[in-house]
Amino acid sequence: MSGRLAIFDCDGTLVDGQAAVCEAMEQAFARIGAPPPPRSAIRRIVGLSLPQAVRQLMPDGEDAERAEVVEAYKENFRAARTEGRLHEPLFDGIEALLRRLHADGWALAVATGKSDRGLVSCLTAHGIIDLFSSLQTADRHPSKPDPAMLAEAMFETATPPDDTVMIGDTTYDIAAATNAGVRAIGVEWGYHEADELLGAGAIGVARDMEELEAMIRG
Repeated sequence: MSGRLAIFDCDGTLVDGQAAVCEAMEQAFARIGAPPPPRSAIRRIVGLSLPQAVRQLMPDGEDAERAEVVEAYKENFRAARTEGRLHEPLFDGIEALLRRLHADGWALAVATGKSDRGLVSCLTAHGIIDLFSSLQTADRHPSKPDPAMLAEAMFETATPPDDTVMIGDTTYDIAAATNAGVRAIGVEWGYHEADELLGAGAIGVARDMEELEAMIRG
């Protein structure tokens, strides 16, 4: 056993949920009769907990309006999942990478702004949930960049910060890792640019799965 832990973000790192997120948010804004933010703005908030994301998208909004958007987003996402319209494909090569790390004794975890239900549904649909020893979501923790999710994953797997690495596609992921005292690796296929991830403290930004694996194994 390696005694090492790799913590992954979900949206933009493990799965490509861009279209699903944007559609659910656009429908949520339509619910309150407001024009939706541009998709570029919606993509920027992926990785935050839903209430914090909506606050960023509606900086001048009333609390009641924000709360309505949050609930409408959740309902839209649940409906898409129930009706079989939800499309969150794994990025090419990520499953094979996870299975190689798992086979080599790495503990694997997820730290995400998704809900418990959303994360479990996503990982179960892709047949990879059994690979993970710890699942941390916004239902039980403050939003990244607070390090609480990472701290709990390390506690649950009995792994110290020196033996832990966080992999994510946003500056929120990288900042959470820095706040938790663990190595941070960015990925190029997500929502924030490579220079932003490096500026936030990533030790490197992987362009493909081969490069990501090399960085994780360090």
